[in-house]
Amino acid sequence: MAKGMAGMMKQAQKLQARLAKVQEELASREVEGTSGGGMVVARANGQQHIVGIRIDPEVVDADDVEMLEDLIMAAIQQAREKAQEMADREVQRATSGMLPPGVNLGL
Repeated sequence: MAKGMAGMMKQAQKLQARLAKVQEELASREVEGTSGGGMVVARANGQQHIVGIRIDPEVVDADDVEMLEDLIMAAIQQAREKAQEMADREVQRATSGMLPPGVNLGL
């Protein structure tokens, strides 16, 4: 039984190392979310951190700041969703066969 436990521990350590590598790689990968037909673009890394915003000057209207705020929020939300999807795919790839189906590690 000790051999079985040692094997499980070794598998867990391998999984931990793979996940650490995935996290490191995700920090350097980026996705974009857009709104307003591309007038607002938000960039997020694979850890869902917003790393940039680009706003087309044509969408800036001092009389309608609320619209610009909505466009920014929509672009950010889309970027974060894409980042989460990318992270989920990479974790799935890194852990294929090591975790039961449906286990989400929340990365």
